Amino acid sequence: QVRLMESGGGSVQSGGSLRLSCAASGFRYSSACMAWFRQAPGKERERVATIDSARQITYADSVKGRFAVSRDNGRNTMDLEMNSLKPEDTAMYYCATRRLPSGNCLGSFVSTYEYNYWGQGTQVSVSS
Repeated sequence: QVRLMESGGGSVQSGGSLRLSCAASGFRYSSACMAWFRQAPGKERERVATIDSARQITYADSVKGRFAVSRDNGRNTMDLEMNSLKPEDTAMYYCATRRLPSGNCLGSFVSTYEYNYWGQGTQVSVSS
C-alpha cells in the first residue's frame, strides 16, 4: 500500500524558514519521481518542485533561489527546505509520487494528473 506522509509545516513570519519532509512507503521509492505541490485557498494546486529518480530537479519560478528539494533513497524521504518565506507561500503543501509499474521514472512532471499518489498535506502559513 502506497503511503505518503508530510510533516514540518507551521506558522512563521515573512523571511523565516521551514523544512518539510515527506515519508514514503509501500513502493520502490528510489525509482519513483517525487514532487511537492501546494494549494492556496481558492487557487489551483501548483507544482513547487520535482525530483526524479536520477535526482534531476525543477522548481517553480516563484520559489527558485529560496527553496531546495532533496531525497534520501536510504530513508525513503523527500525534504523541502524553504527559506526567505513570503506571505504568498502560504498554502497546503502536498507530497506526490509518480510511480511506474517498472523501470525508473525520469523527467520533470509538473501537472497534478501526472502523479498517481498523494499525501494528506501539511499547512504552511507565513505572516507579514
